[in-house]
Amino acid sequence: MAFPERASPERRLVSADSHWIEAPGWWKGRIPREFEKLAPQLGKDVDGGDAWLFGDVVAPIGIYCAAGQSGSWKWTGMKFDEVDPGFYSGPDRLKDMDVDGVDAEVVFPTGRTLFHFTSHENDAFHLAGVRAYNDAMLEFCSADRNRLVALAALPRTSVKDAVEEMRRCIKAGHRGVVILGYPSNREHPHPDDEPVWAEAAALGIPVHIHVRLASVQTKPKPKGKQGGDLTGLSTVGLVDMPTHIGDLIFAGVFDRHPTLQFVAAEAGAGWVPYLLEQMDDRWWRNRQWADVKLGNPPSFYFRRNWMTTFMTDAYAVKNRHAIGVENMMWTSDFPHHGCEWPLSWKVIDTEFRDVASEERRQILAGNAARLYGLTHLAPAAQAA
Repeated sequence: MAFPERASPERRLVSADSHWIEAPGWWKGRIPREFEKLAPQLGKDVDGGDAWLFGDVVAPIGIYCAAGQSGSWKWTGMKFDEVDPGFYSGPDRLKDMDVDGVDAEVVFPTGRTLFHFTSHENDAFHLAGVRAYNDAMLEFCSADRNRLVALAALPRTSVKDAVEEMRRCIKAGHRGVVILGYPSNREHPHPDDEPVWAEAAALGIPVHIHVRLASVQTKPKPKGKQGGDLTGLSTVGLVDMPTHIGDLIFAGVFDRHPTLQFVAAEAGAGWVPYLLEQMDDRWWRNRQWADVKLGNPPSFYFRRNWMTTFMTDAYAVKNRHAIGVENMMWTSDFPHHGCEWPLSWKVIDTEFRDVASEERRQILAGNAARLYGLTHLAPAAQAA
């Protein structure tokens, strides 16, 4: 499919955080036959819909197939043959993007599937599963790699394995990596993580944290009954992401790796000014006794080394200068329930009605184009 050039740069749009639903049998032929019985299996949920089976965990596909259904989507009872094929097929995804006026999407892996691999006691299966997943993701995005940006998940078997998988995937065509936890599997940044940060900086690719970091024991959770945790859904990212940002900054990661880029995905941005104010204040007051060796105030590192994505976030748009216009990226969250498909532009035009055109272009497409090397979408000044 040819890339649809739009009449005006004002209408360029990149979703910096979209998703896919793994197609039936996505892992076959990619994972060693000895592990096929351990891999996710397709089964049924309580209402007869299709579900992924992670051991004894039943995970319906319906909860991740909400695009275009507004508030009427179902948690259970949905089948692959009745959902939009663009949820799991790359060529069909391009058609859905055209309907919504989206030029490109950054496609994130699915946490629940990866947790099935990373929480398993068999390290060989863990590593084989993550590699198979990354290969399947790249195949999904091969429908048009100028429009579908693949991110690779890093295994948690060892720091060495994480570095090797990063190199393999970036060479294959992925444009960034997602970490599920710190590479050394500790609760906070540690010197043992340094090879991963150094390699990402050397390769010039961003490291992503999607919503939160999890412990290595985290397993997929069953979600078979409608009526989730609305408090949790209302605070996605807000609970954990400020801590991850602060931990990495105060650990001096960005003094040691000044070009390293991190992305806080699906965490919103309206809360960022408060965090930056408080980090700067607490650092200034406590830097002597806390023995924190930073060359600059914490907010400096956020603005130089971090990007954050947001969906509906009027506070972020209004406070964009306090956050940093160059640090913000719009996202659709397609095909999850947070998306506005196929009415994304209707919502954007309302939320951005008072935003200057250059700032609008940066947040909606320019920043993501620069970060992921989408030179065909970046303004000439950014692409240079």
